[in-house]
Amino acid sequence: MLLSFIRMVQAFRDYQRNVAELSQLSDRELADIGLDRSDIPRVAAGQYQG
Repeated sequence: MLLSFIRMVQAFRDYQRNVAELSQLSDRELADIGLDRSDIPRVAAGQYQG
């Protein structure tokens, strides 16, 4: 139970870090890697099917 909670917290922190890093990119940089700003939450969650 505790291990499950710790994994959930780590996953949430990873998600937040990914969103923060991708959000720092310019629209041009996102376009260069085939993303739009609206794609960031799905990419950060690992659910992007690009």
